[in-house]
Amino acid sequence: MSSVVFQGASALSLDAKGRLTVPARHRDVLTAIAGGQLTLTKHPEGCLMVFPRPAWEQFRDKIAALPMSAAGWKRIFLGNAMDVEIDGASRVLISPELRAAAGLNKEVMLLGMGSHFELWDAERYAAHEAAVMQQGMPDVLKDFSF
Repeated sequence: MSSVVFQGASALSLDAKGRLTVPARHRDVLTAIAGGQLTLTKHPEGCLMVFPRPAWEQFRDKIAALPMSAAGWKRIFLGNAMDVEIDGASRVLISPELRAAAGLNKEVMLLGMGSHFELWDAERYAAHEAAVMQQGMPDVLKDFSF
């Protein structure tokens, strides 16, 4: 599981029922490592996190072990988690609650983030990326060579 790294951006569209077609380049891997079982939950920056089930279980266990001082964040991550399955047409249903929470409209961006994905409304992501670029490099990247 730890050897699988998801990366890259996919510009996608939700259908009228709020379903997302999983890109072909990720579909086979998700089927192999998770049997098509995914878990979606809220991300603090206003998007959704999309986990293959084994990666979700690791993340969930870390969140569940947090102290009481993090109870609010436990609620955000665990209380909003929804288990979904890739259907026969390679689609995943994004619940109305999660679509509303992340401001997802028709056009979305699916970003590979290593062990999981982030799902952003396309306009919200463009604004977020522009804001990050304007902030300049954080100190942790100052000595990084590109």
